[in-house]
Amino acid sequence: MLENQFDFSHNAVTVTQVVANLGAMTGGTVVGYASQIFGRRFSIIVVSVLGGALLYPYGFTPSKHIIAAAFFEQFCVQGAWGIVPIHLMELSPGSFRTFVVGTSYQLGNLVSSASSTIESTIGERFPLPPRGETKRYQYGKVIAIFMGCVYAYVILLTLLGPEYRGRRFGVEHDDDMMAITGGGGVARRGRSDEKRGSSDADVGGGKEVV
Repeated sequence: MLENQFDFSHNAVTVTQVVANLGAMTGGTVVGYASQIFGRRFSIIVVSVLGGALLYPYGFTPSKHIIAAAFFEQFCVQGAWGIVPIHLMELSPGSFRTFVVGTSYQLGNLVSSASSTIESTIGERFPLPPRGETKRYQYGKVIAIFMGCVYAYVILLTLLGPEYRGRRFGVEHDDDMMAITGGGGVARRGRSDEKRGSSDADVGGGKEVV
């Protein structure tokens, strides 16, 4: 898009991609931390709405000002998608937790594997005046349509789904393990760990433990 539609140089494309990746790193960190306070669903929905609002400047800014749009767009993308793994882990039962998260991501990669081909094919329906012998297309419009659909899909699924923020992953909180052991062994282990921690704290504070 940057080279074909906006006639960016190779250096300008590189700078734009670097800034966009910095935005993704920042978004994943900031929004991920914020989701611990405001909740997973709320954070995903709010950031997805903001990302959708930024699609126009992201796909239709013909100057180098698109660098700013790329930063904030990728901030929203990684801000929303960075929460998804922990959100899925909190929703999944203990025995299938890693399977659900890993399989979901790989299925997503499978579905999106043809996206670049689809985008280029649809982009040919929106031609721009050629530059010499080079054919040009409005890839920004196609990317905006694709990302808008994905944002809407994520918002809908997140809105309809539940949330278990703060779910504990320790073995003493695993229902399957409790069923296997009858609850006794795991419960005793949890109490033993708590007692050991309390004893260590007493020793650290100078108290004699009998």
